[in-house]
Amino acid sequence: MEYLDDRTYKLTAQADDKTYGFEQQNAIKVGGVHDQSGPMNERRFLNALLGPNGEAVGYYREGSCCTFKTPNGLMGDAGLLDLYKVYWEGGTDTLSLYLNMYDEGELLIPVGFTAKE
Repeated sequence: MEYLDDRTYKLTAQADDKTYGFEQQNAIKVGGVHDQSGPMNERRFLNALLGPNGEAVGYYREGSCCTFKTPNGLMGDAGLLDLYKVYWEGGTDTLSLYLNMYDEGELLIPVGFTAKE
């Protein structure tokens, strides 16, 4: 994965799937649970996002939810998703994004967002 800096991923590809990140079954797979970088990887991903017109994005962690099966679970074959609320100035809604720090996958810019360059 490329970085803009040590706190921000460089995201270059836009998701086509409108469920990417917005639904539990299609959570954003940032990985890192085994080297204890999972929470930082979640923030690196979120720090890369901008609103649809390049607005600065704010976010906060709502909590963990949504047990799912994964071979990378810390206790058996289960993991929990982290739910983040994301917003930007001038936006009408706070959006929910599901992040998975147990598994790795291609990191894409969710539909409706842009990314820092």
